[in-house]
Amino acid sequence: MDPRRARDPRLATRSQTTNSHSPSPATPSQSSTPTTFLAPSQQENAASTLSASKLVKIKPLFCVVCASNQNRSMEGHNVLAKAGHRVISFGTGSAVRLPGASIDKPNIYAFGTPYNQMYEDLSSKDARLYSANGLLQMLDRNRNIKLAPERWQESQSVADIVITCEERCFDAVCDDLLSRGGEFNRPVHVINVEIKDNHEEALIAGRAIADLALAIEASDDIDEEIDQILQAQQEKHPHSLLHAVAYY
Repeated sequence: MDPRRARDPRLATRSQTTNSHSPSPATPSQSSTPTTFLAPSQQENAASTLSASKLVKIKPLFCVVCASNQNRSMEGHNVLAKAGHRVISFGTGSAVRLPGASIDKPNIYAFGTPYNQMYEDLSSKDARLYSANGLLQMLDRNRNIKLAPERWQESQSVADIVITCEERCFDAVCDDLLSRGGEFNRPVHVINVEIKDNHEEALIAGRAIADLALAIEASDDIDEEIDQILQAQQEKHPHSLLHAVAYY
């Protein structure tokens, strides 16, 4: 017996009423509502509609997170969106940092600065340099996905699965969720897929994230099956994984 049923007083009352009072057979004079008969074809359509309604499954909302919401998280966002998954993305850093002309002079932007504005800024600074290192191509992809990079700590979105791309981002997400106090008491699986922050590794990891999302979405009970899903993921892809359950 489902333990939840035993704790539902409405079901207990209903059961007592059913057992103590057997329904009396209906007579024609007692029925005020005419009986509706369905043709065989209508019965089949009704049964098909009922079966379809039972099979409807809400897709989980995935959230991909890296430091600046530029390279790794946006590659994951792009791959998952193209595969038909529900997906959002964020960064956990204090600002958006992109490589500059030298290692000690990065290009720094505030979260919320449109990708297109960054693209135009870097193009005006040195289009040849930023094309050679792939930044303009990355920003061009990003501006066709969403308006601007978003910061995780400022987000009010509630995802079902959070996929981080670096251990420090994993820690930042878990710490932030803990600081929120679990007001909604809604669990969320936080999974870290460790990815080096370069374009080549982001492309490879994008395929791994797509496989992970596919397995999660196909699961009938993610809470029960998450360990097996992660084990299969680790056997198939080289990226080290971390997993935690947190609460919104």
